[in-house]
Amino acid sequence: MQDDSSSRLVQKLWNYCTVLRDDGLSYQDYLEQLTTLLFLKMAEERAELTGGQQPIPKGYRWADLSAPQMEGAKLEEHYRETLRVLGGKGGMLGIIFRKAQNKIQDPAKLRQLIVELIGKENWLSMSADVKGDAYEGLLERNAQDVKGGAGQYFTPRPLIQAVVEAIQPKPGEVIADPACGTGGFLLAAYDYLARGFKLDKAQKKHLRYQALRGVELVEGVGRLCAMNLFLHGIGPDDSESEVPVDSGKDALRSPPAELVEVVLTNPPFGKKSSITVVTEEGETDKESITYNRADFWTTTSNKQLNFLQHVKSMLKMNGRAAVVVPDNVLFEGGAGEKIRCKLMHECDLHTVLRLPTGIFYSQGVKANVLFFDRKPARETPWTSKVWFYDLRTNQHFTLKQNRLARADLDEFVKLYNPADRYHRKATWSEKNPEGRWRAFSYDEIVARDKASLDIFWLRDESLEDSASLPAPHVIAAEIADDLRASLEQIEDVLADLQERASAESVRKRSRST
Repeated sequence: MQDDSSSRLVQKLWNYCTVLRDDGLSYQDYLEQLTTLLFLKMAEERAELTGGQQPIPKGYRWADLSAPQMEGAKLEEHYRETLRVLGGKGGMLGIIFRKAQNKIQDPAKLRQLIVELIGKENWLSMSADVKGDAYEGLLERNAQDVKGGAGQYFTPRPLIQAVVEAIQPKPGEVIADPACGTGGFLLAAYDYLARGFKLDKAQKKHLRYQALRGVELVEGVGRLCAMNLFLHGIGPDDSESEVPVDSGKDALRSPPAELVEVVLTNPPFGKKSSITVVTEEGETDKESITYNRADFWTTTSNKQLNFLQHVKSMLKMNGRAAVVVPDNVLFEGGAGEKIRCKLMHECDLHTVLRLPTGIFYSQGVKANVLFFDRKPARETPWTSKVWFYDLRTNQHFTLKQNRLARADLDEFVKLYNPADRYHRKATWSEKNPEGRWRAFSYDEIVARDKASLDIFWLRDESLEDSASLPAPHVIAAEIADDLRASLEQIEDVLADLQERASAESVRKRSRST
């Protein structure tokens, strides 16, 4: 929860965003401008406070940008040059400023943002909680801008907190997220460790500089993540040291360079990975990306299944993972079935949390969290039973009126029993058919069609009792979600058919020549 200071700051910064919206600036663009300017201002404050060396080279510092003579075209030109110069640096500077652009077309409004909004606050004197919570507040508002598509990078924070509490990171461990978005999982792990343990000096240093590792494909989002971590006091403030975020990198391209103890991630929604290809005739076409990696169990163009394989490869022996996946990963045949069987054989897939609809900003999402531990090779499967918690059936959450709260996951975390998960007690029984927590054995699961993990047992009240139907707008929203999900699956099938037709056409042309 935000306190009054961070709420005031969010409101102040957000009010100005509405002014810039009139000039066509998106929420994402506005956040990027805030990010670059905040970094410059805080670097200036730190140098004044400590007397230390600034990471920003002379001529491109906050004092240069905010000087009284910087107005109009001169300000625009200097700001563009500042972004260009700093974007070529290494370390945090490179991540924050690489490919950054000035999107504010009116120099007077840029000047007001610099002098009035950012310049009048003493950012270094604020606690990391205030600065961090304020920035997180802006990120969430940005995620609510469905048209901008930013919601796919924002996992509900109550869900993240519950997952971290179930996994329980330990001091000295490295926690990674190969699709880190704006850094939600990494920050929650940091907060869990910083608040839950009495860390010594060495442990605090490790937590700030080495414990968190993220990869983000989209450079603009990687910039937001780096700044989010920085405002929370994570990572170096110079241009040389190793940074916690690897921005602009496809995590699936190659095996991990180092193994970690914990992986927490919500890979991007959408099933297929594709690139646009221009043929010799100048025609454009889309080709699916498949990753031929020796450490993968099978080759597929399904992005979610590839991330699941990648996460397993990232873990040290007995390392722990929690991965958010869409429903199709639980029941899809072919590569999906093979990966589920391999996962249960080579890892201990011990828990599945079935998530409700209406909690993600990207619409049409039906998702789950898979919890598993990596294990050494042996002939018999490591998974003996899989525990399921159904938070979906007869639950109706929305993004506004009935938002998912951390308290809604209290029962799950308690039953997950992170302190001793080998001694769990089911709440479901024949005498209590409404229990949301029960286990299915490995043999029961592999005997199912395609070894499907898509398991339900609760009676859906909305299908049986018209008097208990949710409000019409909730029903309409659920129908819309189902239609979107169905359309996405149809488009995937269509894309596959088009790829095959295109490949066949190329083969025919090559034979004819």
